[in-house]
Amino acid sequence: MMKQYLREREKEAKVSTTTGIVLTVAVHLVVLLSCAFTGLKYIYPPPEEQTFLIDFEEEEPQRIRRQRLGRQPQAEDVDRTKPVELIQRSESPVKSDRPNKTAEAKPDDHGDVEVPAPKEEINKNALFPGMSKKDSSLAPHGSTNPSAEFKAGHPKGNTQVGKTEGAPNAHVKGRSVLGALPRPDYAVQDEGKVVVDIWVDNYGNVTKAVAGGQGTTVNNQTLWAAARAAAMKAHFNQSADAPALQQGTITYIFKLK
Repeated sequence: MMKQYLREREKEAKVSTTTGIVLTVAVHLVVLLSCAFTGLKYIYPPPEEQTFLIDFEEEEPQRIRRQRLGRQPQAEDVDRTKPVELIQRSESPVKSDRPNKTAEAKPDDHGDVEVPAPKEEINKNALFPGMSKKDSSLAPHGSTNPSAEFKAGHPKGNTQVGKTEGAPNAHVKGRSVLGALPRPDYAVQDEGKVVVDIWVDNYGNVTKAVAGGQGTTVNNQTLWAAARAAAMKAHFNQSADAPALQQGTITYIFKLK
């Protein structure tokens, strides 16, 4: 059995080898025949080679004649012996009897004309006519030469100097009241003037107040107590140079309600 198997294998190997050789020869023959009949031929003798020549020589640059700015163009060869011929300027064939003027530039969204800022109108109602007018109750301190009705002593005038009439005021040398003077609270039907002697510390607080000072014109104790209570609530500006307790006065004017 084994010998028969080996003989069959050897026979098949010979058949395969023979088949491969035959196929190889046949493929080569087909290739050679294709090359012979499809134009792949060798030309002998070979044709002459076609070439071209490149010239690397640099050409001489052309001279550019420059013209000066602000002068008329001139010919290359100028004959200065001939008279100068003027060139006719360009003119319109139609003459106009109106001057050639362009429209005035106006400001718009696309132009560059500067637009002056509008002047703000002054509100005349906000102006103070001054004390020189009799009806100027809104400006008691706005005039250089006040009328007689707005001089020292008037309720709407300068109450810092002179005799005060009709308006409360405070006198502490070198000190000023912060805000308005507190008003006294009273319910009695009496009128007159109450002068309160006060003592102010460096911080501007009233530490002591005594009603009935010089210049008082009413002896009503209720008005005195009301004036003293109001004076204790007054505040002045701070002053480190002032005495520890600086004396002054506050004058209150009481009127019938």
